[in-house]
Amino acid sequence: MILTIRNEYGSAYVDTQGAQWVSFKDAQGLEHLWQGDAAYWSGQAPVLFPIVGALRNGRAHIKDGEYEMKQHGIARHLAFEVTEQKEDSVTLTLRSTEETKKQYPYDFALHMTYRFEGPRMVTEFKVENTGDEVMPFALGGHPAFNCPMVEGETFEDYVVEFEKPETARCPAIEGALINFNHRTTVLEYETTIPMRHELFHTDALIFDTPRSRVVRLKSLKTGHGVEMDFDDFCYLGVWSAKNDAPFVALEPWAGCATGTDEDDEFLHKRALTLLKPGKAATFAFGVKAL
Repeated sequence: MILTIRNEYGSAYVDTQGAQWVSFKDAQGLEHLWQGDAAYWSGQAPVLFPIVGALRNGRAHIKDGEYEMKQHGIARHLAFEVTEQKEDSVTLTLRSTEETKKQYPYDFALHMTYRFEGPRMVTEFKVENTGDEVMPFALGGHPAFNCPMVEGETFEDYVVEFEKPETARCPAIEGALINFNHRTTVLEYETTIPMRHELFHTDALIFDTPRSRVVRLKSLKTGHGVEMDFDDFCYLGVWSAKNDAPFVALEPWAGCATGTDEDDEFLHKRALTLLKPGKAATFAFGVKAL
């Protein structure tokens, strides 16, 4: 089921399957969100939970045994329940079941809220530990944006721009794992990365120590684009498909794929949140059209 939220600044559609947003338009009706194309990538803005990226060989040791989990976790493959809906906001909830415990053996509730706050469309993750033991998890967003957004532009007209100068040495992605000991300099006290498809021929750019809390994808030709704030997240991924796809994803992560220097014990993964029984943790990022 597709749900609509809107205010005077724009509108968004949210799918109950996976609780991902599938449209983000400004007040003039210009579509900013990638609309999915299997020739490049059929996703749009999947919810990443309880892992970001991949586990080694798709499995990890959790509690008392080995568990298999696909890339980016279980939430994006499951239907959510609509638990609250207003004109400018909607909340969808996923609760653990016996089926989810076959991949992730914890009791949880994941509430995804999408709401407009003026021109910002906020994506909020609220994770509840409904069990009786400490629950480790990672989560993240994965919205992809049209690049270019309007006719007459090209991919190369766009830049990714950080709010502060960054010295970024991005770790390499080897297979599905991250090698934090092999890095490539992407920025040298600079703010701007000109977009070119070759940047993504070896997968995403991962910024694991960004100073900035705001990033933009924008056209230098027309000014069209998006601005994302991601205060609650320690990593930012910037990605496009390897086959010269006409989109760029801006991905705020609280956690990341397994590192080549890590073993397969889930609790040993970088940047996990360890949530106590009966407690909740909230993470949010905002996007607005430029």
